[in-house]
Amino acid sequence: MEGPKVKIISGWSDPGGSTVAFINLCNLFNDNGIECTYYGPHKWHLNKCNSASMDKISLAEDDNVLTHFIRPGSNLKKACRRHVLSCHETNMYPLAKMIKDGRIKKDEYSFFQYVSESQREWHRVFTPYQIIPNVISEVKPSKCSEKVAGVIGSIDPHKRTHLSIKRALDDGFEKVYLFGTITDVDYFNLRVLPLMSKQVEYMGHTDNKQEMYDKISSVYHSSKRETFNLVKAECQKAEVEYLGLNSADSSAEYLSNEDILNKWKEALEL
Repeated sequence: MEGPKVKIISGWSDPGGSTVAFINLCNLFNDNGIECTYYGPHKWHLNKCNSASMDKISLAEDDNVLTHFIRPGSNLKKACRRHVLSCHETNMYPLAKMIKDGRIKKDEYSFFQYVSESQREWHRVFTPYQIIPNVISEVKPSKCSEKVAGVIGSIDPHKRTHLSIKRALDDGFEKVYLFGTITDVDYFNLRVLPLMSKQVEYMGHTDNKQEMYDKISSVYHSSKRETFNLVKAECQKAEVEYLGLNSADSSAEYLSNEDILNKWKEALEL
């Protein structure tokens, strides 16, 4: 492929919402003639898009670089065509505080990319910025014909997995499947493990989203805050009942792949 390239560099490439979003974005670019590579420190992303490990990073002056969850250095903007800080977090990556502390310098970046308006409002860093939502995974309508609840996402205090389990049981579900990686073992042992039974089963992380949604008819979501809420968007595609608390509602805009691609092309002047 000729022309400017896009390189995504993230400090996290194991299972998670941002990783899935970057895999989908990388594939969207490449499927539309824009060469893109996704670099990360973990191995999970490597067979899911055009990707490489961190030690393979090589930058050129015509590259458009999206960095996430890292601070690679103050001269990156001068070394490439565009340098974008792609932010998918709130309290885990508080931009206003990091700018005030000098850990981030606004002039290092061409612009900040947020995934929703509510996320931008939380950070209170207004310029320069672009709001470009995530690419949503393709999921077909669920084949589940039984009443089965699912709890999807990392298992940690922020996602409040235990609360989702309790809500599902209180609503009369006789089967609850947990899908996701245990990212806080102490939380799992203290709050989730005591709820495990024949009714509540831990399924672990699955790469096959269709297989996951085909097992469930409803999804409970109780996280303290979401910047985009990929789970809600996937439930809509899977025609699975979404039962989320107001705290998990990001009021994000869900766009078509074509619209998202056009937003990136305009923002990066491709």
